[in-house]
Amino acid sequence: MSMPAKVDYPPSPPPPKTPSFQKEDEEENPVGDLVPPTPTKTEIHEIQTSDVILATAGYDDTIKLWEAHTGKLLRTLNHPCNYVTALEISPDGGLLVAGGHQCIKIYHTNNTNDVLLEYPKLKKNVMDVGFHEEGKWMYIAGEDGTIQIWDIRALDNVRYPLLHTIKAPATTVQLHPNQQELIIGDALGNVHIWNLRADKSETFTPATESVINDISVNPSGTHLAFVNNTGNCFVIPLKEAPKESKNPIRTGICDDEKTEIQAHKKYALRCKFSPDGKILATTSADQTSKLWNTDDYSLKKELKVDNQRWVWDLAFSLDSQYLFTASSDNLARLWSLEKGKVVREYTGHQNALTCLAFRDVKAES
Repeated sequence: MSMPAKVDYPPSPPPPKTPSFQKEDEEENPVGDLVPPTPTKTEIHEIQTSDVILATAGYDDTIKLWEAHTGKLLRTLNHPCNYVTALEISPDGGLLVAGGHQCIKIYHTNNTNDVLLEYPKLKKNVMDVGFHEEGKWMYIAGEDGTIQIWDIRALDNVRYPLLHTIKAPATTVQLHPNQQELIIGDALGNVHIWNLRADKSETFTPATESVINDISVNPSGTHLAFVNNTGNCFVIPLKEAPKESKNPIRTGICDDEKTEIQAHKKYALRCKFSPDGKILATTSADQTSKLWNTDDYSLKKELKVDNQRWVWDLAFSLDSQYLFTASSDNLARLWSLEKGKVVREYTGHQNALTCLAFRDVKAES
């Protein structure tokens, strides 16, 4: 497969500027008015359960949807938003949310290119997005220090019942498997655990003087991993509060038991536990993805090809046998983890890829 010509572009998104019509200290609802372009019906969530969807985006003002197992391009969505920083597909496969430079948009994955919902007035970048396991609500982390919950069960009447603010730019957010707590990383090296039911939070500082770029919680909810701008990865055991405790925060961190991995020599960008919990994957500006054994956090394998440049994002297949990556050479790749080799490339973007989202389906037994 021929490689696209090199394109000059900045290695990371430029710092956003505050709009001239808005001041940093304005006292206002940071969520504001959501804008559904057209009336929305409940059937927008419907999609064939056999569909396996890969979505990719970056700097070229498009989002592309692929048939993951063949590499066939299914559809290109026009997405003029400067760049995309976060993509996620809803659990039922029906919705795609894209966050980026001062905007967030929701699309239907199946049969229309229209924006179902748009909020274009954010002060700063959307840094991370995700869904509740049943798709009832979504969560958003912003560079303005806000973490928002949007009730999306009716897209023509979206509600935002919860809002949490931290004193630093939020860089990443992960929903704990208990579906009750959001774990947030920020630009000052802090980890915040926000209990949604009690609307209470606690803050821990396991890595001072660093930027936490990504957080992942293993499937059993027992360990937290994060990567930072120094290239390091930390893995910390999580503990549950005793049942008799009056503390509403169910989950805490065992900071004195953390494991530090010298994962990369340059900026680390993403980390993710595999669905079977046996592998922790990390990506970096050093042009590699690395796989770590979770029994002792030894290096299992390094995934690398020439001229790949920054590896911005990754996603596992449900069987933990394959890994998707998105990188600055305009390509998404599918890797066989057993062989450590690329088995498919997704070609079509005209500029750097910064994020991807993958929705797999369980194989029939």
